[in-house]
Amino acid sequence: MKYYIIAGERSGDLHGSNLIKALKKVDPATEVRGWGGDQMEKAGASIVVNYTSLAFMGFWEVFKNIFTIQKYLKLCKKDLMQYQPDVLILIDYAGFNLRIAKFAKKHDVKVFYYISPKVWAWNQSRAFKIKAIVDKMFVILPFEESFYKKYDYKVDYVGNPLLDAIRDFVPDNNFLKDHHINKPVIAILPGSRKQEIENILALMVGIVNDFPAYQFVVAGVDNLPAPFYAAVHEKDAIKLIFNQTYDLLANAHAALVTSGTATLETALLGVPQVVCYKTSAVSYRIAKALIKVKYISLVNLIAEEEVAQELIQQDLNESKLRASLENILAGDGRAKILDGYSKIKTKLGSERASDNLARLIVKYLKE
Repeated sequence: MKYYIIAGERSGDLHGSNLIKALKKVDPATEVRGWGGDQMEKAGASIVVNYTSLAFMGFWEVFKNIFTIQKYLKLCKKDLMQYQPDVLILIDYAGFNLRIAKFAKKHDVKVFYYISPKVWAWNQSRAFKIKAIVDKMFVILPFEESFYKKYDYKVDYVGNPLLDAIRDFVPDNNFLKDHHINKPVIAILPGSRKQEIENILALMVGIVNDFPAYQFVVAGVDNLPAPFYAAVHEKDAIKLIFNQTYDLLANAHAALVTSGTATLETALLGVPQVVCYKTSAVSYRIAKALIKVKYISLVNLIAEEEVAQELIQQDLNESKLRASLENILAGDGRAKILDGYSKIKTKLGSERASDNLARLIVKYLKE
């Protein structure tokens, strides 16, 4: 069968690649075209546009780039209709993907959605719109099933794909030796978008000199130009290591993590963390007015309580960051967060999301 997959972010590229591999096991005739990145391409997809061209974060940032986004929407619609897939599979990235879903539904293209838009966070009535334009929704957070049930919309919980990625991860036993690290490690995960790096990284590295017994290591991503890591290059006490985030976390004693997928990855790898988030003043004011959930990190949302401390906007300053990090390095603060992680793993279950998803996709297409 022919699949058209759209992933607009780095994490979506990872999940898309794992889905493609799983689809090939269930459907040997799998043919994939879509929007994603290097990992989807390696898995066998023909990539139309790389996701790095689409990675805009925040209300204000999206508004500033609206004409670029509209250009890509037009290109995507044209390419989709020319390809004529058996199904369109959308991965997260709601602002772009819901527009494509509406277009596809109007043109009788079957629409499946993997990793639900966060409609439970704000403007919850969007669930009705999703129900109208998405044929099948596959969710990765346990509470999303009950959320959609309130809107009389049956969705499938397939498990969480990060569990798959972490199960498949084989740690590099020479990581510390190869990078000449001989102190306990504090990992810094500043995000994968340029706005995140610009807003947060300098603050994160600002407390390095207060923890001389530790080696701070920044997880870099190669889809961003080197100058975005200037704040790291200015400090001798920090190492910058690209594209080895799981190995870094596997060797970390604690972590400072920008809110997003990485908070759950850090939890599943058992590393106590402080969650950090800062955006433009305009985007923050809009988000604060709209968002209806108590927490912003996946860790706390799944736990339904504060497992990891969240430092947001004005609260993200060197004084509070320093105190929060000290709290998880030892003692009760560290024990509490590790206990919370155990409960999260139990909630997520042990199913392989990609395999479950592939089986369901093929089953629904054959029905």
